[in-house]
Amino acid sequence: MKGNQRNQLILKPFFIFISLTCIFLLVISLQSHVRNSTTFQPLVKQPLSSHPAGGLQIRSGFSSYDKYIQRQLNKTLNPKLRKVWITRDWERKIEVFARFFTDLKRKNLLSNDSKALCVGARVGQEVAALQRIGVSDSVGIDLVPYPPLVVKGDFHNQPFRNATFDFEFSNVFDHALYPSKFVGEIERTLKPGGVCVLHVALSRRADKYSANDLYSVAPLVELFQESEVVHVRTVDGFGLDTEVVFRKNTKEKEKQKQKSSHQNQPS
Repeated sequence: MKGNQRNQLILKPFFIFISLTCIFLLVISLQSHVRNSTTFQPLVKQPLSSHPAGGLQIRSGFSSYDKYIQRQLNKTLNPKLRKVWITRDWERKIEVFARFFTDLKRKNLLSNDSKALCVGARVGQEVAALQRIGVSDSVGIDLVPYPPLVVKGDFHNQPFRNATFDFEFSNVFDHALYPSKFVGEIERTLKPGGVCVLHVALSRRADKYSANDLYSVAPLVELFQESEVVHVRTVDGFGLDTEVVFRKNTKEKEKQKQKSSHQNQPS
């Protein structure tokens, strides 16, 4: 009897030690899992499930609109990038944009009389290109102004009145956190019959500052509810491979479209 008691006294600390060791290892394992899932989680893509056409995904990682804006400013205000944009890249980009815009003039999608806006223009090479080919009434908007070519503005909420522009160009659709607002503002500020030209990437993913990924033209067609597609073509535009051109419906055509839509509704 005494031997059993002595054995129990010897084994009791051993079992306590084993139990505490297991609890310690379990806690360490849980902490490691939490740390790995929060600290090293990449910017994963979330499907924009509400979009009827599919093929457009909004990236996660933006806990608030302010956080999104700050991330965009991290790129726009990067002193090394800005120096490159206004020195080494300046003339090269103006020449490329000028070729794009000259081709659009030949297709009667742009003229010297057009009032033009470049959306997300940074330091304004595309604005300078428009002015160089004769479209003198041209301006850009960006979160950071670059006078006199670029004024301050958020492309989710353009600082212009309705039906202001004949022509709008943008190559920053991938930076839109709210694509429907981005497109809605373009259509709001375009005049009836006005033209919008977007350069987008379909065959490759955009950069780390992008807020969405586009996999086909179909979502753009769905987003432009007041416009018709003019053409889609392959381009080589600084990593962007596709040009999509829309023309905003005239008031008469919009009325006909709405009338047709009502007639097609089941009674």
